[in-house]
Amino acid sequence: MNFVSHKGKLIIVSAPSGAGKTTVVHHLLKQDLGLVFSVSACSREKRVDEVDGKDYYFIPVEQFKNKIRNDEFVEWEEVYPGQFYGTLRSEIERIWAKGSHVIFDVDVIGGLNLKRKFPDQSLAIFVMPPSIEELEKRLDRRSSDSDESIRKRIEKARKEISYSNQFDVVIVNDVLETALEEAKQTVRKFLTPKE
Repeated sequence: MNFVSHKGKLIIVSAPSGAGKTTVVHHLLKQDLGLVFSVSACSREKRVDEVDGKDYYFIPVEQFKNKIRNDEFVEWEEVYPGQFYGTLRSEIERIWAKGSHVIFDVDVIGGLNLKRKFPDQSLAIFVMPPSIEELEKRLDRRSSDSDESIRKRIEKARKEISYSNQFDVVIVNDVLETALEEAKQTVRKFLTPKE
């Protein structure tokens, strides 16, 4: 791996869909922690309110597969059949070149893959929903997914929760303000140089 710098650190935030990982990541980005968001790549269609290069790098499936073959990803996964997500090597290099730390909003398997690649440089946080029932209510309130899509997400969430013990820290997102504060303190402690 020919990375620009090995001084940067990585904050990995993972969770089942609807548990609040994006809210946690946005909160951490607003703190003065030297974090820059790593934009993931995906092969799915862009949603109405999404911006290419800001929310994701939207890459057609065949082009995505070419990038996999060319080893342009640090990690990637076929999350659903024909739907790929991954972290471009160039994205981490871009952020480290600025002298910043990288923060990821990634699914659970992606988070574990990143942790395996950068065991000492990364802090992996799992955002846990208070319960599967609460998660289902949150997904339902979003009104952006069909009943079938919600059912699939809940099935996937059950499996993802079983991996939570492989993360460095588990933060239960029951009371949002408490979860956000816990995330901030945990990240600040990790980024503070040891005396």
